[in-house]
Amino acid sequence: MKFLTNDKLLISGAAGMIGSNMAQTAMMMHLTPNICIYDPYAKGLEGVYEELMHCAFEGVNLTFTNDIETAFTGAKYIVSSGGAPRKAGMTREDLLKGNAQIAEEFGKNVRKYCPDVKHVVVVFNPADITGLITLLYSGLKPSQVSTLAALDSTRLRSELSRYFGISPDEVINSRTYGGHGEQMAVFASTTEIDGKPLTEIIGTERLPEKDWEEIKLRVIQGGKNIIDLRGRSSFQSPAYLSIRMIAAAMGGEPFKWPVGTYVNNTRFSHIMMAMETEVGKDGTICIPVKGTPQEEKELEESYKHLCKLRDEVIYLGIMPPIAEWGKLNPALDKPSC
Repeated sequence: MKFLTNDKLLISGAAGMIGSNMAQTAMMMHLTPNICIYDPYAKGLEGVYEELMHCAFEGVNLTFTNDIETAFTGAKYIVSSGGAPRKAGMTREDLLKGNAQIAEEFGKNVRKYCPDVKHVVVVFNPADITGLITLLYSGLKPSQVSTLAALDSTRLRSELSRYFGISPDEVINSRTYGGHGEQMAVFASTTEIDGKPLTEIIGTERLPEKDWEEIKLRVIQGGKNIIDLRGRSSFQSPAYLSIRMIAAAMGGEPFKWPVGTYVNNTRFSHIMMAMETEVGKDGTICIPVKGTPQEEKELEESYKHLCKLRDEVIYLGIMPPIAEWGKLNPALDKPSC
């Protein structure tokens, strides 16, 4: 059986629906024979392990543990969905304080037990903030920590496919940037439909402005819609996309969607947000984005929203003031993206 790598992959939060699906996906994609699943909920974790073993995957050494040191030691790749799930009536931001504290502990565990880790993907919400906290406390380089932001862009692809009655493959380069939340910036200028720029279609009989605004709203509320339909938050799509991200970091097929990455430049300062990116063995490379004036305005608003969440976490004492970040992680004071 051929695998991308023999390095240890740790899936944290594996007793949950996202984490257990991530483990199964990683084994189906033959990423590595060395997979460890971790969760503090020992009984549920053992149930996941038993069921995965019943799949009879070949060549995989699957282990499970609720011991932090055992789980993290030697890990070279980590995907974490280990936060509280979003429930009906909640926004991603409602999870802020509790999941921010979980991210702090997670980052410290990475620093303590596996400082040589190659790449970490953070999935639990609000992912922009939990990813930022993880990056700060882990001491890793910005290129080594990314967050799940692709889900918004894939939801835009799905909505446009449904609206135009075409195959999703005919929707090219659908993109959202900024925050993974209610203030995301939905771009039209990057997208092509049947080879034609979406910006040339919006405002025509084929896609009136009103319909485009409704599509954007459905994308922004895509997670809420899943909760309304299924009675629980998304788990299949975030699981698959996050494992595709870590596969790219292992040197596998390139990941073609935006990811959440650390940005620190003259425009956006000390923040984690969705940008155009390339993910490979050298980590995440951020590519600055440029949209229409309206899209740029929406991106600025999304950034301001993320700054408010970041500053709230600082106020809660979970992160120190930005001026002190360099003491914990000197890489965060350097220009990025």
